[in-house]
Amino acid sequence: MSPKSETLKGELLSGFIETRTTIINAASQISPEIEIQDTVFLGVWSVKDLIAHLVGWDFTNLEAAKCIQAGKLPGFYAHHDKGWKTYNAGLVAKYKRDDFDELLALVRDSHSQLIEYLETVPAEAFEKDFGVRSGRGYKVTIARLLQAEWQDEKDHLKQIQDFKENL
Repeated sequence: MSPKSETLKGELLSGFIETRTTIINAASQISPEIEIQDTVFLGVWSVKDLIAHLVGWDFTNLEAAKCIQAGKLPGFYAHHDKGWKTYNAGLVAKYKRDDFDELLALVRDSHSQLIEYLETVPAEAFEKDFGVRSGRGYKVTIARLLQAEWQDEKDHLKQIQDFKENL
């Protein structure tokens, strides 16, 4: 195993875990009043919608990592539009729960499943070119997917923190 590959895998997983933990903690501190948890603050999304979105991407990335290693383009690429708007709407509709505690338990579980799987993936596979390309010829790797998701989650963390401050 290359030390560089091990370092990348470790940084991605630890950063991903830390950011998600901080998101869950921030969301948990939002008032338990239903109207606040359902207040739209991010385009068309409430905190519940944003958390459901994260659940969906956990399962999406779990499946995507398996597809990439099999040399296949992950299925979610078939749904690409600006900002993944349509795909995200489907994820929110599928995973949103009325009960906030149930939703938080679901996001913890979905993330645990993703991390547990990724921990079994050899470090070299994170950046390995399995020959998978998006429609525009972009090389799709596990590392690139996780880097994009981690950045998305950092952005969402800031959005939740700003929402909390403005309550």
